[in-house]
Amino acid sequence: MARSKRRTPVVGITTAVSEKEDKRIANRAERRINKALLSGDDDERTLKPKREVSNVWGFCKDGKQRIDPKKYPKAMRK
Repeated sequence: MARSKRRTPVVGITTAVSEKEDKRIANRAERRINKALLSGDDDERTLKPKREVSNVWGFCKDGKQRIDPKKYPKAMRK
């Protein structure tokens, strides 16, 4: 287990473990909207990016922050 410890002292700001479900919902919404745009008869077919379809500020985590590894050794575990 050579890499059982985190190398970069960066952790999420909130207590949420992952944003996986939020990303799934955003990707599904993006695909659904773009599929509807492509199936239309409109000549102007510009696809919408994911940031335009979903609100990343509404996800569970609010970004990342750096920590002091000596002060928080438990957070440096994977």
